[in-house]
Amino acid sequence: MKPKRLLYIIGIVLVAQLQACFVNDDLSLENNAHTNFDALWNIIDQHYCFFEYKGVDWDSVYNEYAPRISDNMGSQGFFNLCGEMLATLQDGHVNLSSAFGSTYYWKWFQDYPVNYDERIIHEHYLQFDFFAAGGITYKKLRDNIGYIYYDSFNSSISSTTLDYILAHFTTCDGLIIDVRNNCGGSLTNVEVIASRFVTEPILAGYLVHKTGPAHNDFSEPYPFHIKPAEGHILYGKPVAVLTNRHTFSAANNFVQVMKLLPQVTIIGDRTGGGSGLPFTYNLPNGWNIRLSASPILDAEGNDTEWGIDPDIKIDMAPDAQQIGCDAILDRAIEHLTNVQ
Repeated sequence: MKPKRLLYIIGIVLVAQLQACFVNDDLSLENNAHTNFDALWNIIDQHYCFFEYKGVDWDSVYNEYAPRISDNMGSQGFFNLCGEMLATLQDGHVNLSSAFGSTYYWKWFQDYPVNYDERIIHEHYLQFDFFAAGGITYKKLRDNIGYIYYDSFNSSISSTTLDYILAHFTTCDGLIIDVRNNCGGSLTNVEVIASRFVTEPILAGYLVHKTGPAHNDFSEPYPFHIKPAEGHILYGKPVAVLTNRHTFSAANNFVQVMKLLPQVTIIGDRTGGGSGLPFTYNLPNGWNIRLSASPILDAEGNDTEWGIDPDIKIDMAPDAQQIGCDAILDRAIEHLTNVQ
């Protein structure tokens, strides 16, 4: 699928969400805590996409939190209580934003090993001597293995730059793509990079959008494909993709796609998930609520909201870290060296 085609599909989903947003966003409502709480609860109720998948009883959540609302509780107290309620969704894409702050759900990664240390990689593997372009850090490592670190799918990379990077690794026996601590960004960049590792079009997954206010009002899954990048350098040798719990959102989707390819091995920890396209709505008081509105399913039609398991599960070893060793990166080098 060409990037413009993917943007078109995503655009259809967002237009559907925009229509729902404008219909339900009644700024003439009286601005008080009860009104804003009900508006927040109803926006989530009508537009959030993972109630059934996560087993969340949203009516019970209302019954728990609504009695705690009072119009004299103050903006900060009201904001904190709303954030506590939103945490029941266990979703890193759900954020309430005001003029003084935003709420976040961190447990998708904070209760797990970090499994990434930039200083160790820069000092002991790259020796502070590497190339950097288009948001990508890259270098040839020992044993003739190439290494790419991509820190955010918000960093756009041109086809020309990607050609230069892959040409640099033409003589390497394998390539490591490190997306640890990559919290996502643009799905278009997922396609741009993944298209360099496919030799024929593949079914990459499905997009679904809400069609009504009920929790199960969804469209039929719309398939999307990834095609080889015609006229550009493709890489067909073995690849290892490194992951940790901080691999989230579009980075999670990238892992989902790369795991389909026979020459690719996922190494590290389970990803952090985050497979819903987020969308933002307004409350009567001017605050914004971002939420997961449209699920992205894998090629078998499954949600990956809770993350994706690696092919080789390994954590960084604290003792080894003290002497500058990254066990996940070392395991990837070993794997690519032996898979020849």
